[in-house]
Amino acid sequence: MPERDIPEHYLAGFARLLTEVAGTGRRLTRTELAARRTLGEQAAEAGHNLRSLVGAHLAATRAAWPQTPGSADCTLAAVQQAVDAFAEGYERAQRLAVRQEEAARREFIDDLLYGRSDLGRLAERAERFGLRLSHTHAVAVVQGPTPYDESAAVPRQVEQSMISRFGDRSILLTTKDGRLLCVAPGDQDDILTHFAKQAYAAAEGSRAAVGRPQPGAGGIVQSYEEALNTLELAERLDLDGPLLRSADLLVYPVLTRDRQAMADLVLEALGPLTRARGGPRPLLETLATYFDSGCVAAETARRLSLSVRALTYRLERIHQLTGADPADPGQRYTLQTAVIGARLLDWPDREL
Repeated sequence: MPERDIPEHYLAGFARLLTEVAGTGRRLTRTELAARRTLGEQAAEAGHNLRSLVGAHLAATRAAWPQTPGSADCTLAAVQQAVDAFAEGYERAQRLAVRQEEAARREFIDDLLYGRSDLGRLAERAERFGLRLSHTHAVAVVQGPTPYDESAAVPRQVEQSMISRFGDRSILLTTKDGRLLCVAPGDQDDILTHFAKQAYAAAEGSRAAVGRPQPGAGGIVQSYEEALNTLELAERLDLDGPLLRSADLLVYPVLTRDRQAMADLVLEALGPLTRARGGPRPLLETLATYFDSGCVAAETARRLSLSVRALTYRLERIHQLTGADPADPGQRYTLQTAVIGARLLDWPDREL
């Protein structure tokens, strides 16, 4: 903002103050300094540029200087005190504004992700943060090796990369409950993919889940919850990959929708494994690895650090105990579904 645009009342009494200080050699009083701080706060709240404000003070000093008969050193000391107090008030107002903005942003994010607040009011606040709730959005959530907050290095690094790549494209980046979140337009999947890649590059071991695109404010909540559920599924099922999409895992919520039915299947199909020497875990792990390996015996044995002969023995033992042959396509589906159910229900660690 040019200096000529600075309202003169921010310089009120400044020239008179310099004249008086130059004549007496005194320092500015607490009351005078407090007044300059108050003017600085008012200038910040009005949106004036600090550089222009300091320039206006220097210009006023030059204008008053020929009329100041006293010591130049006293005059410069007074200018330094006055400008420093003014800048202190300005910065204090700026910090307060930032804290208020952060609080408003955090409140908005909480309301958005938990589906609180009046939808009309929420939509108005959303536009302030670059979102149009009438559109379709998708949410990606990153679980890192350590919890994240707004001041952590990884969120800042990811945000810089996102802004550099996409600029201001209706993207909301934030943290929530120790996780890193990105809300993006539902038809721009490249944004969420890049977000997940950058988060993984910034912190190896992180995992991202992307909810399905959904319309409206409620759609953001639904997509967010889908992403959280996908992260939970990935942990329970030990799924590979730094990026998982809820749309690719819809079968799992379907399988657990009737929990009692799934529990009955697990106990019926896999319960006999509890009679094995050493308990059910080694044989359950064998089945899980066998199915994850595409039912290829050599690959399964390699992953389990077993010989193919030892693996064959385990598969035969499973057949003997359960009555179902893992190598038989017709019986494999029941066993595989039961293994998935066991993972989802934490069996045998948790009693069904």
